[in-house]
Amino acid sequence: MSATDLSSLEQRVLGHITEDRWLKLASELIRTGQPRSGNPLDPDMPGGEEEAIAMLTAGKLEALGMQVETYANVPGRPNVVATLKGTGEGPSLMMNDHLDTYPVVEPEKWTMTDGKPYEAKRHGDLLYARGTSDTRGNMASCLLAAQALIQEGVTFEGDLMYCFCVDEERDGTHGSIYLTKELGIRADYSITAEPTAWGGPVNPDAKGQLPDWGINLSVANSGHCLVDIAITGEKGHIWRPDVIVNPINEAAALIPLLEEMTFTHEADPFPGHTPPCITVVRIRGGLPGEMQFSPDTCVITLAVVGIVPGMTMDSVLSDINNVTRSVTEGSNRISATVNQVAGSLFVDATPPVPMDQEPCVSLVRASERLLGQTPEPNRKNAFNDTIRLREFGMNAVTFGPGEDGWAADNEWISITKSVAAAQVYALTIMDILKVSSK
Repeated sequence: MSATDLSSLEQRVLGHITEDRWLKLASELIRTGQPRSGNPLDPDMPGGEEEAIAMLTAGKLEALGMQVETYANVPGRPNVVATLKGTGEGPSLMMNDHLDTYPVVEPEKWTMTDGKPYEAKRHGDLLYARGTSDTRGNMASCLLAAQALIQEGVTFEGDLMYCFCVDEERDGTHGSIYLTKELGIRADYSITAEPTAWGGPVNPDAKGQLPDWGINLSVANSGHCLVDIAITGEKGHIWRPDVIVNPINEAAALIPLLEEMTFTHEADPFPGHTPPCITVVRIRGGLPGEMQFSPDTCVITLAVVGIVPGMTMDSVLSDINNVTRSVTEGSNRISATVNQVAGSLFVDATPPVPMDQEPCVSLVRASERLLGQTPEPNRKNAFNDTIRLREFGMNAVTFGPGEDGWAADNEWISITKSVAAAQVYALTIMDILKVSSK
């Protein structure tokens, strides 16, 4: 949009949001506390330690004059909640993000950062490092919006809250669940600065307009869960394959059936891009020191994703049991049990926030004013803290410049989109909270 379409105050606020400022802030956030903040979904592995990044972000928010509190459900994992009080005449808005990241298991595959996944490196419009897209780069956009508003001296009728959570990568137990269900922290509206972009060109056209390169608006989330299938056969010596019952062979026959299965569910009027389905994430069979024997047990671990409203843990287990029985029934030498992975959570799908309600209305308006584009509403496939905030009764949505593709290695984010998102956040905050004239 042209500068003439912006008020003088809006122009001054957006003038603080620059590429250089975003790059400096994002690079600082990315390297802080890593790799200790890596937080695997695996319930049988230790969780992350987010204290360093929590203290950095808390300090930055406190330096802006916000009232900052930290809340830790377990030592070394503080959540950060900062509030900028308004005049009391408007609603409250929470800007949300998370402090943990995915772990890096194979740093040698990070070719775009020369094998150093925590040192941000730019290639053209893209910034590479662990945490760029999920979600330190989005966090930089979120923080940059607050810095621009407060440095310009903007005050609001409503309260602005920043809530940075631990433990998001493991479904929020010590983070968003603890903050909402145990401490009762809430706002009228919430925007989670997590990946909703989907790739595409970012170069302006001849008229200076950005093409349809897309940051979607996720107004709902799919659910997910983890399931173990333990197949039991009969151990035997490798020289006698004619008499053994090898559960690994049975697992090999079962996996294609699981990948093709249809889960019991009602068609949702607002489905996700991924339908309810499974991904095999781990197979375990055989014991060290027993390579001369076939194993008697093989365990397949499944991630069930794309869960829509109405599906339950019981319905998921029942559907998988039905498929499993088709392989094991009729034999008294092979059996299988299907269970939720110990220590994991079942995450429900959430109902969508209506597009004619906040914060959708102001996010759409800001995107249209700044980018000339209307963000496409969708159901986000992945977990983020939006789910827990929505479960607690908030109008919570997700909107962020990170790519909704979750690269296992060479993770990246668009610099252009990140700066644009920070500007959208700033205008949205002003719109929802209303600039105070007092």
